[in-house]
Amino acid sequence: MIELDGVCRRYGAGPPALDDVTLRLARGETLAVIGPSGSGKSTLLNLLAGLDRPDEGTVTVDGLRVDRLSEAASARYRRSRVGLVFQFFNLLDDLTVADNVALPATLAGTARAAARHRAEDLLERLGIGRLARSYPGRLSGGERQRVGVARALVNRPPLLLADEPTGALDSAAAADVCELFAELHAEGQTIVLVTHDRALAGTLATRTVGLLDGRTVTPEVAR
Repeated sequence: MIELDGVCRRYGAGPPALDDVTLRLARGETLAVIGPSGSGKSTLLNLLAGLDRPDEGTVTVDGLRVDRLSEAASARYRRSRVGLVFQFFNLLDDLTVADNVALPATLAGTARAAARHRAEDLLERLGIGRLARSYPGRLSGGERQRVGVARALVNRPPLLLADEPTGALDSAAAADVCELFAELHAEGQTIVLVTHDRALAGTLATRTVGLLDGRTVTPEVAR
């Protein structure tokens, strides 16, 4: 599902953000990427999402060479093959919950009614169907993160990328989101999860990799 070969990414004259990273992930696995701030975790997610390109090496996702895509092709790739879950939700406050979830499908060309139906089905599946007509500002952190996950899944992407999905949540809400990701993994969703939460990584991940100074290390070294 994911193949990174000899990936390096540099910004300016400093040390590389990623340094000769090689990684494989099979379809249906959940990979947790852990490490301190500045270790290269977000850079790795950006490369997998097609938001950035390596200076060296190759990035292949679902058989597609992501590092070779044009800007327009990268945008299409993200719409159709990748779902993104953010630490701070990135919901649009002036849209209802259902409209936030349906928006990526509408942008991908799905008819408005079909996108709305898909959004409402996902919200029901994730246990927050009652909130479809609410606005994000009235939701708890855990509820907003569930909306973020629904939005990430609306186009049925083969890959789900999550950047610190419990980082802005209290312990109860974090446990709720952890349970949700466990359910998605059990259903066969491929997930790459960047986290500082070792309990989350230990609960969800079929495999854990550590990053330190841009290089892959054992999770123990990345503490």
